Amino acid sequence: MIRSLLKASVLVLAAVVLTAFAVNTDLLAPEDLPRPLLIAHRGLGQTYSREGLTNDTCTAERIFPPEHPFLENTIESFRAAFDYGADIVELDVHPTTDGQFAVFHDWTLDCRTDGQGVTRERSMAELKALDIGHGYTADGGQTFPFRGKGVGLMPTLDEVLATFPDRRFLINVKSNDEREGRLLAQRLLALPPEQRRNISVYGGGAAVRAFSALSPETRVLGTDGAKRCFILHALLGWSGYVPEDCRNAFFMVPANFAPYVWGYPNRLSARLAAHGSMLVTLGDNEGRASVTGVDDESTLRKIPGRFDGAIWTDRIDRIGPLVRAGG
Repeated sequence: MIRSLLKASVLVLAAVVLTAFAVNTDLLAPEDLPRPLLIAHRGLGQTYSREGLTNDTCTAERIFPPEHPFLENTIESFRAAFDYGADIVELDVHPTTDGQFAVFHDWTLDCRTDGQGVTRERSMAELKALDIGHGYTADGGQTFPFRGKGVGLMPTLDEVLATFPDRRFLINVKSNDEREGRLLAQRLLALPPEQRRNISVYGGGAAVRAFSALSPETRVLGTDGAKRCFILHALLGWSGYVPEDCRNAFFMVPANFAPYVWGYPNRLSARLAAHGSMLVTLGDNEGRASVTGVDDESTLRKIPGRFDGAIWTDRIDRIGPLVRAGG
């Protein structure tokens, strides 16, 4: 009896292992795949040292010596990103006191600009008067290479979408406010349907749920849903099952964790795409306070040559040409 039970258990385990292998191996994935999509984080901006980075660090005060003239979240930075090969540009928005959405990353103005206070507590006219390059320095404050060059460069979301009507954007709602999610949905619902299809949204769970209630067809990612998605997929993904929280969403995975994710890359990408979702590979996760990008050739080479997903980068000027060249 014991021997029979043991034999049955071995057979069941073998069946599970074989199923997991067949469902997740890329040996059965299609041979001919398109090049990966490229997501330019905040367009093309200045990058910075991540040593000792916390959520409160002013990153403008620790930039590397500039290699290009662009500031993040500006129309010119988005144009440069698209020129370097970006398929999607990620941008950040805050509501203003006069009913606009300002395109700017920080919750407060003190780090990057010559202003002070909370971004969303200003009118768009006040924000337009600021110098968004004021706080950038690569040498501890001895010089400020962008000071005086960023006056008037903070755009509205409407200006961005009017400038690039046929381009794809990923909009980051910089709060967990339901009202903000509804306001953004109402703003985007005024766009032509073909332009709305090019827009995705992510941010705080409550804001994203409120957004989705008004615009259910839009691909979204809420912070709380992202955690549930990743945990449930770790438990059930071996079977090919795509959890509800992973559907019509973004599945973001750091490059150094990716090889341990069920079906990564192309079987996972195909399953996600069947449920309206996109696989996105980030840079390495090293316990830092913010998302890192695939920003150099060594990190890019961690991604398989056959990769039917998207790559998140802060250096589209480096990664775009490499991907286009098949590198």
